[in-house]
Amino acid sequence: MIVELLAQYVMNGLMLGMMYALVAVGFTLFFGVLDVIQFSHGDVLTVGAFTALAAFVGLHTLGLGSRWLDLVVIVLAATLAMALLGMVIARYFIMPLRAAPALNTLLITLMLGTVLREAVRLFYPEGANPKPFPALLPRDAVALGAFNLRLDNVLMLAAGAGVIVGLQFVLSRTRLGLAIRAVAQDEETARTMGINFTAIVLITFAIGSAMAAFAGVMNGLYYNEINFGIGLYLGVVGFSAAIIGGLGSVYGAILGGFLFAGLQTVGAVLLPFASAYKDVFAFAVVIAIMAWRPTGLIREKISERV
Repeated sequence: MIVELLAQYVMNGLMLGMMYALVAVGFTLFFGVLDVIQFSHGDVLTVGAFTALAAFVGLHTLGLGSRWLDLVVIVLAATLAMALLGMVIARYFIMPLRAAPALNTLLITLMLGTVLREAVRLFYPEGANPKPFPALLPRDAVALGAFNLRLDNVLMLAAGAGVIVGLQFVLSRTRLGLAIRAVAQDEETARTMGINFTAIVLITFAIGSAMAAFAGVMNGLYYNEINFGIGLYLGVVGFSAAIIGGLGSVYGAILGGFLFAGLQTVGAVLLPFASAYKDVFAFAVVIAIMAWRPTGLIREKISERV
């Protein structure tokens, strides 16, 4: 019984860790190319989740719904729309402030996040209330003793891993990835080599924002519910994960995401009133890690930070 319960906690931790890692990687990509923290990133996730829900409702309004068509359409709608939103944010809200003090970028992205969050609350029909998210993945399960391994969890983990592996392939094996790494290493040299700096920044923000949207869809499918505040929490956790992993390192962001989820899981198992204190425990350990290693667990290397 104890082994099965432990397996359930491990599966929950893996699911949370995958979502956190997807968000954290976005923070790392943005920091890599522009040395900025995009604090509205979590709220982009919220807009992505609600875009997916709107696409689902639209399909069924037109009478075109089926499980797999719904899944493909909501993922494409959310990721493509948030990729476009990420490019707009980079082009019109962040890049014009490159010569301004860093606090200006911090302030404008914080305010932009509030605008996005409140826009969902005010303009989405009954957006202030939690919204049920469709269960589109098969709920079949394989019984392993008292532990039921759910197929939908396995599929989401595999999809999240595929996104991360795909990103790493792009960064390390393609000309686009080479250009992104060149911009991250030295902007002026990259410009001299003929790389279109603006285009690379926009593409990078598109990729990071699309990954946040994917995490938002995963969150909805996992909990079968979304609300206008999910991005605020996931944004803080994702940023914390990027910091403890080593801001500027993709591998560090992934490590940080799973570490934070692991801390929450440990807190839920060991602490009394677990649901109330697991986040307190996780953030307390993060504070201790940051005090011990201010540069993160994987020290940033300027030449390899993306």
